[in-house]
Amino acid sequence: MSSPERTDPPLAGDEAATLLGFLEFHRETLRWKTSGLDAEGLARALPPSDMTLGALLKHLASVEDYWFGQILLGRQASPPFGTAPWDVDPDWDWHSAADDAPETLHHLLAEAIARSQEATSTVLAAGGLDALSAGRSRRGEQFSLRWILVHMIEEYARHNGHADLLRQAVDGLVGE
Repeated sequence: MSSPERTDPPLAGDEAATLLGFLEFHRETLRWKTSGLDAEGLARALPPSDMTLGALLKHLASVEDYWFGQILLGRQASPPFGTAPWDVDPDWDWHSAADDAPETLHHLLAEAIARSQEATSTVLAAGGLDALSAGRSRRGEQFSLRWILVHMIEEYARHNGHADLLRQAVDGLVGE
């Protein structure tokens, strides 16, 4: 695996810069861990799990859309997530990725990240990290932008650990 093109989070940034820096670092890590693979490589699982690198791409695109679009801004789900058969398969993002071309999966994540970055910039400028979401939790509570950013860092960090194992199983390549 070639050297990653990732930007390290700031060592002495303010809170917003640090959170955004770590989130972008983890986004770049996932893109790196899934780069250069064909459809077969992205669809290969490491038994007994059925998780794949392609499914990670689609799942995280869905998570980006959910937290920044639907929860933070109160928007409808973006395509293809708004028309996905979630009622038939609650894990549709995980299961349907095998049907998508590598370019489609990478594009889906890139577009979701771009929308998330725009949403974050807008909300950060208007209300800072304490700005509250339009959407609410199951208990009716709003989320702060700070909470959403920390949650997304945690989401990517957990799945990047999966990506490490999956990538090594696919082609033996490892990296930090």
